[in-house]
Amino acid sequence: MKKPIFKLLKLFLLTSITFVIITGCNNYSSQKNQIFNSNSATSECKSIQHDLGETCIPLNPKRIIALDEKMMEILIALDLKPIAAPKPSLAGSKIKILGEQAEGIVSLGKVVEPNLEKIVKLKPDLMLGFSFSTEQNYQLFSNIAPTVAIEYSHNAWKDALLQVAEITGKQKQAQQLLDKYQQRIEVLRKNLNNKNNQKTVTISRFYNGETPEFRNKLSFPVSVISEVGLSIPEKQTQITNTSGNSYVSVSLERIDLLDADVLFAALDPKAEESFKRYQNSPLWKELNAAKNNQVYTVDSSYWIFGNILSANAILDDLEKYLLNEKNVKN
Repeated sequence: MKKPIFKLLKLFLLTSITFVIITGCNNYSSQKNQIFNSNSATSECKSIQHDLGETCIPLNPKRIIALDEKMMEILIALDLKPIAAPKPSLAGSKIKILGEQAEGIVSLGKVVEPNLEKIVKLKPDLMLGFSFSTEQNYQLFSNIAPTVAIEYSHNAWKDALLQVAEITGKQKQAQQLLDKYQQRIEVLRKNLNNKNNQKTVTISRFYNGETPEFRNKLSFPVSVISEVGLSIPEKQTQITNTSGNSYVSVSLERIDLLDADVLFAALDPKAEESFKRYQNSPLWKELNAAKNNQVYTVDSSYWIFGNILSANAILDDLEKYLLNEKNVKN
């Protein structure tokens, strides 16, 4: 009797062990497949040709880092709020004009030396920037996350907006932004024409302790004011023709180069002393804009560099200063 019972017990144990092994193998195989499928989902990407090479980027990035504030502005405009961005080295930060839209965006320090340790900890799945802010650290950035660099052109800011929109699948939204902007341009141009306000405009930038400049037709702000029918003085246009830059430095002795009907002085942080030094010059008092009380200080954060949101902020200032009767001396 013992032998049959022993055989039955042995058979039961073998069956149980086999069942456990098979179940374990199936579970392992299932887990392995789940891991593989998960990796496959996250590794889906599209290849992007850009200024510094070719990069495969996620189809739906969730943790984007902007590598400069101009890119941050574009992403916010496209409802793709970045998780972090560096601050500009000299010009004022765009945080002021972006307001609540920029809340919660982590600062990465200065654009010339972003905090790489902080970038790693933030675990981005995509980094976007313009070539000037990306090229130096491109390999380091690429080792952290897929990185795309776009060529920056001051007066081709609309092209940059459309390029970022194409990369991120936001073409429709970008076009809507440009359409609304164009509507504003047409209304403002008409209103300026109605006031016979075809004036020459100088756009200058004052630094903290450095020689100021005027912006020429290759610059971002002049591209904006030109659309509403305003123009820079002929003297500045002639100088532009011999320069490949978007600006021309102006010494105290050549303040006459700033002469125009209207002068917008874009001030960097802590540039007030430099601005006052020029204002106190006898040559400054000879400027038509100074004589007619049409010198206006504005914020360099959106008047010097930028994109669609900065361009709209410039239009706000043009309406404020050129259409508001309180600001126009007849």
